[in-house]
Amino acid sequence: MRNEIDKIVTLSDEDRADELQKYLSSLTNEELIAVITDGALKGKNVGTMIKGILKGSPPSSTDGSSRRFLLYQHCIPLCESGDLQTEVAADIIGLLMLETHMLSGTSLAQLASLFVEAIKVGKMGNGKSMELFPTVLTALSACEALSYGKGELSGEEYKKQMINSLCSSRWDPQCVIHLTTMFRDVPLSVEELRFLVEKILRMFTKLNLQEIPPLVHQLLLLSTKGCKKQVLDGIISFFKQQDTHQEEEQKHGESLDLEVQSIPQDQLRHVEGTAILHIVFAIRLDHELGREFLKCFKASYWDLCPFSVALLLSVARIQRYEEPVFDLLKVAIIKSFKDEQLQQGSKLLQDLLPGHCSVALMILDTVKNSVFGWDHVTQGLVQLGFFLMDTFGPKPGPFGKATEVSATIARTPAQQACKLGGQVLLQSFKLHESIRGEILEQVLNRLVTKTSSPVSHYLELFSDIVVSAPMILLGSSSKLTETFDLLSFLPLSTVQGFLKAIQPLLKVSMSLKDALILVLRKAMFSSHLDGRKSAVTGFLLLLKNFKVLGSLASSQCTQTISSSQIQVDIHSRYNSAANEAFCLEILSGLRRCLSQQADVRLMLYEGFYDVLRRNSQLASSIMLTLFSQLKRYYEPEQDLLPPVKLEPCITAKGDQVYLQEPLAHLVSCTVHCLLWLQNMQQSANLNDDGSEEEEEEEGYQSELHTILESMIRRMIKSELEEFELDKSAEFSMGSSVGMKNNIYAVLVMGVYEVLMEYSFVKANYSKSRFEDFMELFNRYHKLSEILKEKSGKVRVPSHKNARSLLSMGFVSSLLTALFRDNSQSREEALSVLRRNGEFVRYAVNVAVQKIQQLEDTRHTDGPDGKNTDKTFRFLCDVTSVLMWRYTNVPSVVEDPGKKEKRASLSFLCLEGLLRIFTTCQQNYPDRMTQLLSTMDISEGNEPDDDAEMNFFYIRQFQRALFAQLSGAEEDFNSKEAQLLVSILSVLSRQLKPSSQQFAQMITWTVKICKENSFEDTSLCKGLLLLLFSLQVLHKSPVNLLLELCQDIHSQLGDIDQDVEVEKQSHFAIVNMKTATTAAVLVLSQADKVLDEVDWLISTKKSQLASNITASGEATETAGQHDPVEKAVALQVGTLLTALNELVQTALLPGSCTITLLRELTRTYNILTTLVKYYIQACAGQRGTLPARFEKLVKLSGSHLTPQCYSFITYAQSGESSGGGADDKKKKKRNDVNTAASAKLLRETKDIPNLIFSIEQYEKYLIALSKKSKVNLMQYMKLSTSRDFRINAATLDAALQEQDGSQEVTGITRWSLYSLCFSDTSTTVSSSLS
Repeated sequence: MRNEIDKIVTLSDEDRADELQKYLSSLTNEELIAVITDGALKGKNVGTMIKGILKGSPPSSTDGSSRRFLLYQHCIPLCESGDLQTEVAADIIGLLMLETHMLSGTSLAQLASLFVEAIKVGKMGNGKSMELFPTVLTALSACEALSYGKGELSGEEYKKQMINSLCSSRWDPQCVIHLTTMFRDVPLSVEELRFLVEKILRMFTKLNLQEIPPLVHQLLLLSTKGCKKQVLDGIISFFKQQDTHQEEEQKHGESLDLEVQSIPQDQLRHVEGTAILHIVFAIRLDHELGREFLKCFKASYWDLCPFSVALLLSVARIQRYEEPVFDLLKVAIIKSFKDEQLQQGSKLLQDLLPGHCSVALMILDTVKNSVFGWDHVTQGLVQLGFFLMDTFGPKPGPFGKATEVSATIARTPAQQACKLGGQVLLQSFKLHESIRGEILEQVLNRLVTKTSSPVSHYLELFSDIVVSAPMILLGSSSKLTETFDLLSFLPLSTVQGFLKAIQPLLKVSMSLKDALILVLRKAMFSSHLDGRKSAVTGFLLLLKNFKVLGSLASSQCTQTISSSQIQVDIHSRYNSAANEAFCLEILSGLRRCLSQQADVRLMLYEGFYDVLRRNSQLASSIMLTLFSQLKRYYEPEQDLLPPVKLEPCITAKGDQVYLQEPLAHLVSCTVHCLLWLQNMQQSANLNDDGSEEEEEEEGYQSELHTILESMIRRMIKSELEEFELDKSAEFSMGSSVGMKNNIYAVLVMGVYEVLMEYSFVKANYSKSRFEDFMELFNRYHKLSEILKEKSGKVRVPSHKNARSLLSMGFVSSLLTALFRDNSQSREEALSVLRRNGEFVRYAVNVAVQKIQQLEDTRHTDGPDGKNTDKTFRFLCDVTSVLMWRYTNVPSVVEDPGKKEKRASLSFLCLEGLLRIFTTCQQNYPDRMTQLLSTMDISEGNEPDDDAEMNFFYIRQFQRALFAQLSGAEEDFNSKEAQLLVSILSVLSRQLKPSSQQFAQMITWTVKICKENSFEDTSLCKGLLLLLFSLQVLHKSPVNLLLELCQDIHSQLGDIDQDVEVEKQSHFAIVNMKTATTAAVLVLSQADKVLDEVDWLISTKKSQLASNITASGEATETAGQHDPVEKAVALQVGTLLTALNELVQTALLPGSCTITLLRELTRTYNILTTLVKYYIQACAGQRGTLPARFEKLVKLSGSHLTPQCYSFITYAQSGESSGGGADDKKKKKRNDVNTAASAKLLRETKDIPNLIFSIEQYEKYLIALSKKSKVNLMQYMKLSTSRDFRINAATLDAALQEQDGSQEVTGITRWSLYSLCFSDTSTTVSSSLS
């Protein structure tokens, strides 16, 4: 063989072509193949040898052409065999590529077939010869004609057949990457490329996971030819399927399908990460690919998945895509939350589209997945988290005032989005060490810079960060100390939240604690009031959280840190003995605050009780501080009245008088600390040890008790004149005297309340002590009445009711004693309190005030007011008492002789219960059942489960409402009935819509509305709102709306006074008085139905556009059986019938008419959207229009549209039916109505908007008629022409009517002209008649 090779090489080098040709012809095919194989395996002179063979095989001769084909035919499998060196194979393929165009058409066709067959049988695994295939196909397409079967095909067509054959056949998985690479060099038409991409994407599932990233890379390179969207969709869909499969495996433990090999999660995540890098790199180079990528998600967020979210966040690192990506995610997140909210509030939507695609869960999954080395995603997650918190965080209220909202319960989509941002940042902080510093820095920056906006969401995030990684924060202590320096310039709420959050760190970092104390000491002497308040806040928090040895309180810190999180030896310096000196030092600093403004002192008094409760060893210092402060304002002479000095409590600056010492709060703090300490000492049973200290404590305690007893005795003796506060005193806030008297009054009333509480506790149910207690109340009540009387006379706001200083626990005990204490031994003493009606009313009023404060701010004033568990306990106790009082004492027996304007005690109890239920639902949503279970059950057996418990109380309130409605008219209390309806609304939210109790609730509500007629519009509104809120969770309310519209039409009459409306009454609640209110509510509910319909149509349009649903295929009957389309048609059809009733109703001109016009406009806009959807469906060649849609068009065209134009004329004319009234009243009403209609025409655009929406609807109907070949316009009547003109005859008649009457004003004249501006059709019809 060596000789043959050398000879071929020699002849080729010497350019002896004829001899070379003869020599090659002398070799048989087998010999030539053997020569080629031997040369290729040895690798020497193989290139020269192949050049020689090609030179000696001229393509013009038959022999040369066949030899060339033989060379190609043999070399291709030889290169694929793997026996050759890589360089040798590459040289051979390179030489063959250069000569491919010299092959004959037949040879090229055979070669192409050879490649296709080799690929089909899997002989192209090596892929080295694949580079030749594009050259073969390109040369093939240049051929003019090739025989194919019995006929002929052009080269281009033949190439298409080859590609089609190749893509239709089975590919060996090993060939896929090589084939994808190869097709990059093949010229392809759009159809061929689409077919090829589909084939490659189908092969994804057949490949090993490790082969996916290189295939993705090649596919992206291939996408430069086109089909970019298809490529991206396919890649994302594949990983979405893999994620879903992985998730199902985790849910069910092991895969149920044993044939499917499960993929390890970490392997999948690493492959996804690599694929993301490939796609991002491709987008950097090809911006057209980037634009297509963003288009994929703009239409609908349904296509998002954790992989695509990660991809979006990675793409956001490219500067030009950062803003579009975050805007897209923002829209997707908000829309997802809104859709979820819409679905939760509608049974119809839940039934039609049960599954909800939660973008929030996808984003949180992306955070979890990013732990597998997705460093390119983490930066995007940080940006997204802050973007969401900045965009959707709480906004400043009016005048820049921050309105802090609790971030714990997110209700609105914006609040949920903000909370999601916080979750993303917190989880990222926990998982990724590299970004912790950046997150911390950005959070602290926002706390410092956003002084005019609420920062509660950042404070909550910072607090969570402290708990999750305290040691990391200790490493960043410099950032924290920088923040400390700015504390005195920050809003008080920010300082409080920040200091509360860092308490755990102060316990383990001495340097941090020292830095903070230094800052707080400086702040104590700040020129800004808020700075000094911040210092007091900080010091009080330190006192609460640094426990002194021997303290009785057990819970020391609001946040706990486990020992596993912090490995620091804190026993060496941070022990209880050292804490005592530290705390006493702080207390001595706080004493300086007692000479500052009232606000600073107030904070101190409100904080001392919590400090004492948590650090009882500081009792001596705290009590002595309070004792010395109290003595400044206490009159020690026992014979002098009053016992308190009020003058030092105020200060004057110019004409203004200010409070200097909140005396009542000082006494309150002293009383509560004294009583708590006394209880603790009694329960602790102290030993004889430390008797000196005990005697010292007993000394100041007994002295304080003596002072308080003396104050009680002398305050009872003191008349109002002693305080310069009698009936003749001035209380106007406009003068300095009035301001001083107001401050005095509030202080004295506060002192009375505090002494009442002390007196009650010390009385131990003694009758004589309770009589003293009542004397204190009588003094308090007298002063309170004077203040009310004075404030009622003056227009200037002179006195706002001050919050009661009674503690939450005392109010609870007092109410229980008044209403529920049945013990014989206490009956005589309690009768002293019970027989005073004013006092009982006052006690309930204070309870309601406390509940109101709890509802508004989530805490109350006084001891334990910020303790969540104790405030909830208070709610439970008060609920039990108020419920018993309301259900056991009928309101009829209350003060039968008095018919006063103020609310009855039963009403107050009911108001309290409503506020309790509302507060519990807002602040303690998971503890509603616990609240209800604390109430005593008067009827036999206790309910079995939570739902029964809830429904038991619902039944009680139902009975109360039924008694109100069925009783005598003079006994009917409208406000009480409204409160009962509100309570039923709140409690019904606790019922599950699928439960039997919920169905019973609906049945009862419908029955009440159908059988009871009353003229109270507020009660009617409450009942209808309750009915609607229940109905939407049970089924669609459109049929209910239709019945109500028929009733309203029947009650108010027709716009054409000659038409007599059929008298029908589905709901007795709708009568002449309540019909207008009912109409407004019905329209409001109709608007919500239209929201749902609009959402359904939008969902269908997005599904149609992206071919998500199976019904989106081009089938004849696809739309006929689609449940969503059917539901939309039924909803809109019934709504059109209902609106048809309302547009014929003689509604009073004004807001109701305007609302109806707007709803009609919205209805036609929705109809237009529906028509556009069917235009889109017809463009996709889906088939014929559903029959029900044609019926809908017919209903709108033949029934509603003509009535709309009649209603417009009615609204413009300002007429209203009013039979039976005398002429004078009728004339007056007509004048008012005419003026109202004129105002309507002048100030609103509702009529032109309605006409425009009708015309737009008809315009798109014409377009749909052309598309669908169905004449939909046959149902539409010719629209009224809107070219307005003056009707001279009407104008003359109207002017003559005005002669002899009052002078025509501007408004009346305009109204007159508006009557005469009639549209053409109206003018013609009136002239004909």
